[in-house]
Amino acid sequence: MSGRTRRDERGTIGVLLLGLSVIAMTLVAGAVAVTSAQLSRMALLDVADGAALAAANALDEGAYAEGVGEAVPLSDVSVRDEAVRYLASTERPARVTGWRLGAGTGTPDGETAVVVLVGDAELPMVGGMLSDLGVAITITVTSSARADVVQP
Repeated sequence: MSGRTRRDERGTIGVLLLGLSVIAMTLVAGAVAVTSAQLSRMALLDVADGAALAAANALDEGAYAEGVGEAVPLSDVSVRDEAVRYLASTERPARVTGWRLGAGTGTPDGETAVVVLVGDAELPMVGGMLSDLGVAITITVTSSARADVVQP
């Protein structure tokens, strides 16, 4: 050899395989966590849809005095009360550790029920590590419904 020393490269493939395995496991854990979060979001959206439908049919007390027009009259109180009742009677989805109504639940126009549902999700494989770091996964969904009155 002309002045150059040859390096010993034995064992470097083991380090390469270890690094690639760590990267592959991280990708798998990330994909599982993202999928779980998406499934939790869809489950929360289903519950928010049901709560909005129930709230859209909750007749406001003022309708007894003023009557019903084109749609069932609603108030923020009637929407919130019915949404709370609906959530109390519904089983929480798996991997959702808690839920609550968010700001914006009510009626913007007196005829449309809007339900904002905020849920805390537990993610598999990475959830314990995230909670040790003080990170919580919060999912917010919004659903609206309206009960129009059909005139014969």
